[in-house]
Amino acid sequence: MSLFEKVSTLGCLGGSLLLLGVTAHASDYGKEAKAGSGVAEVTSETRVVDVYKSPTCGCCAEWITHAQTHGLISKVHHPSSLAEKKSALGIGTQYRSCHTAVDKQGYVFEGHVPAKLVTQFLANPPEGAIGLSVPGMPAGSPGMEMANTFTPYPVLLLMKDGSAVVYAKIDQQSEQY
Repeated sequence: MSLFEKVSTLGCLGGSLLLLGVTAHASDYGKEAKAGSGVAEVTSETRVVDVYKSPTCGCCAEWITHAQTHGLISKVHHPSSLAEKKSALGIGTQYRSCHTAVDKQGYVFEGHVPAKLVTQFLANPPEGAIGLSVPGMPAGSPGMEMANTFTPYPVLLLMKDGSAVVYAKIDQQSEQY
């Protein structure tokens, strides 16, 4: 188990109650969302992602809420080995975080990537890319909000050859939305 998986399993237990509600919404994806539910209504333009995470990670549940609030519908999975799943998807250990989202075309979104950047990427995927990553768990990133704490962070473009380049820099919390 990687350090990030240990942190997400042990350090994010505070959000476990939220996980129950998010999992209920996620299991109903494809159905019309109730008004005011915070979950996007499924349309032909809706982006659906499969999210692979630990069943006890609260910050992952918070990211799923962020994603759903911003138009991404999430179906949650709890693989027996997140590390094996990430390896199978081509995500290098240096680019990993606590959860991985995968769209229907196989593009990966590792960690606390802002939903707006997921949508931007999917609208025009760069040639040779497998997805985006926010390595680690930066304070203040979507799902990692803590009071008024924010740490600027890069969002990396993951390439098929195993390399990565900066796709975007998030210098202020407001840039994530």
